[in-house]
Order: sequence, then C-alpha cells, then structure tokens
Amino acid sequence: MSIYTVHEPPLKAHESVTEPERFVFVRDGFSFWAFLLTPFWMLRYRLWLALTGYVMVAVALLVGLRLIGASATVTIIASALLSLLVGFEAATMRRFTLSRRGWTNVGIVVGDDLESAERRFFDAWVGKAWIDRSSGNVEPRASSPAAGVPVSRRTASEVIGLFPQPGAPR
Repeated sequence: MSIYTVHEPPLKAHESVTEPERFVFVRDGFSFWAFLLTPFWMLRYRLWLALTGYVMVAVALLVGLRLIGASATVTIIASALLSLLVGFEAATMRRFTLSRRGWTNVGIVVGDDLESAERRFFDAWVGKAWIDRSSGNVEPRASSPAAGVPVSRRTASEVIGLFPQPGAPR
C-alpha cells in the first residue's frame, strides 16, 4: 500500500470550486525515475529551483573531486549517491514546489495504486461538505471514507485490556 499526499490547486479567476481533475496526488517513498534520470525528472515536474540547486551541487561536487585528484570511480560513486538522495527526497521536492506555487495540502490517502487512492479520496470528498463558501468557514478535511463515521464510546465502568472488571474479586 502506498501513501499519497493530496494537493489542491489555487482557484483560477473564473472558478468558484476547484475541478477534481486538477488535484495532484504525490506518492511518498523512493522514486526510481528521479534516481535514474534526475535532471530530466526535475524538468518533467517543472522543479526549477530544485534543478538549479542540483546542478550547482553536482558541479561543485565534480569540481571538488577533480581538485583533490579523486579517481573516476569515486566521482561516479559520488554522483550516484547524489542521485540516490534525489530519489529518496523526490516526493518532498514535489510537495515543496507545489506549496510554493500556492497549492494546498488537503490530506493524506492510502491506496494500492494511484487509481485506488484517487477513488478513495474522492469518495470521501464527495460525501462531505468541504468548504462553506458563504461564511468562509473551513471544515476539517477527511482523507478516508471512515473519517466521518462516529466512534462508539465506552462507558466509564468498562475496563480495557488485562485488568480485572471493576468490583470483581481478586
């Protein structure tokens, strides 16, 4: 099961409600494509600031290794480790970029794949009144269908676990 963060785009000038097609689901975890093709992956997701930082760090790393006389093997290993770091932090970079662009993180959802996560999130989204536009009040947002289900309360006399019942002999 994968964990996805859900991001809602800022409203356009002519919109009163965000179109569901514009929501972005970012899978948490290692990104193989970000590791394998780091600069191209950053260009694909328009991570300009991250790409600039990556190029600066990669060039500084390569120049520094050349200045100390490191072998080609050490240079390749250092470049691979930098790409590995990007692979592990790919989701964080995407979330950071989305928040800089004004997107709102509206929740977390778990699913076997992207399609099931989208289905689960939008089932909960449709079943709830998210924003009361007239008063401007924002209600809590749910990320799973079970979020609005009332939980049964235990009475104060019930004891949970390995403890004896209240008033029972020892």
